[in-house]
Amino acid sequence: QVHLAESGGGWVQAGGSLTLSCTASGLDSTEYSMGWFRQTPGKERTFVAAIWSTGDRTAYGSSVQGRFTIDKHGDRNSAYLQIDSLQPDDTAVYYCGAVRRWGPWVETTDQYVYWGQGTQVTVSS
Repeated sequence: QVHLAESGGGWVQAGGSLTLSCTASGLDSTEYSMGWFRQTPGKERTFVAAIWSTGDRTAYGSSVQGRFTIDKHGDRNSAYLQIDSLQPDDTAVYYCGAVRRWGPWVETTDQYVYWGQGTQVTVSS
């Protein structure tokens, strides 16, 4: 059974940094991209970043590009999200997901077939 586990969320002051991690088990990691989305109460889940299995292709949401970096650090089963210069608007539950192959659909939430439970990021001003 496929399982995705997120960690690294927490409470941080504005301007600080966090690194979120996602590790997949039971997944054929050569056939899936991994992505990060975030969601606040009452709002839709929005795309943050995605990375192909080899790590050589990445995509970023327009609202986070420049401050967020997704990387696999050589681990095909993992996707790390480095967040710098955190802002209060970054406060959300961050979800890791897995999606088949690579293409424009990696930015679309309903194309993902597996999800983790989410990790809370809270940024104080």
